[in-house]
Amino acid sequence: MRTTLHPALIVIASIIFIILIAPLFIILGAAVSDTNYLTFPPQGFTMRWFTNIFEISAFRTTAITSLQIAFFGTFLALLIGIPAAYALNRFRIRLPSWLSNVFVLPILVPEIVLGFSLMKSVTINLGLPVFATLMLGHALLVLPYAVRVVGASLASFDFSIEEAAISLGCPPLKTFLTVVLPNISAGVIAAFILAFITSINDVSISLFLTGPGISTLPIQILAHMEQFFDPTIASVSVLLMLLTVGVMAIVEATLGLTFLTK
Repeated sequence: MRTTLHPALIVIASIIFIILIAPLFIILGAAVSDTNYLTFPPQGFTMRWFTNIFEISAFRTTAITSLQIAFFGTFLALLIGIPAAYALNRFRIRLPSWLSNVFVLPILVPEIVLGFSLMKSVTINLGLPVFATLMLGHALLVLPYAVRVVGASLASFDFSIEEAAISLGCPPLKTFLTVVLPNISAGVIAAFILAFITSINDVSISLFLTGPGISTLPIQILAHMEQFFDPTIASVSVLLMLLTVGVMAIVEATLGLTFLTK
């Protein structure tokens, strides 16, 4: 039986889609405007603001720093989050129910409060380097995503397969690496993508944890806006959007987006 959608639902869905996609076209239009200030609709067409990004050394340096922090912070979050998600699903009967809520706290606590607390306790009291503090802060920020997404994959995993492998003499660690981990690889990849994108676009925590000589790209964008209001900012935003699209395109080309829904 063929189901037809009501015209009102199509109109509402179209309006919502336009509201979501319109800001992206506004940013793209402002990035190619041939003016020395941000404006929309664009006046003329030029690509010089994109080349201006690579001519400013601060953007190049902070972009590399942001990629490094996002990668190592996400890796650290997965290193902690995968065993935590495994324990919460494998031993959920023995573990207290409130334990799973502990890993959600970084989302519940405002990022400004979290960033200030990390600056006070880690940077000032412990005296850790700025890069290490940023990496820890971003790992803490994206840890809930790692635990929740990987945990969703483990929720549908049949642990009797793991028990069968152990009963046949396979060590527990090897069983986890060769039996459990390949079956939840889709969840691990999805968690990495979500955490990486969240980390690379973070502002609130990075604002408190950056220091002399080390900054992230979002913080550099804010600093640039304080002195200049040219379309370079819109160009950087377009490149960040293209980075997100590129990551998803690579996943689609190699694994397929349906792979992440398994």
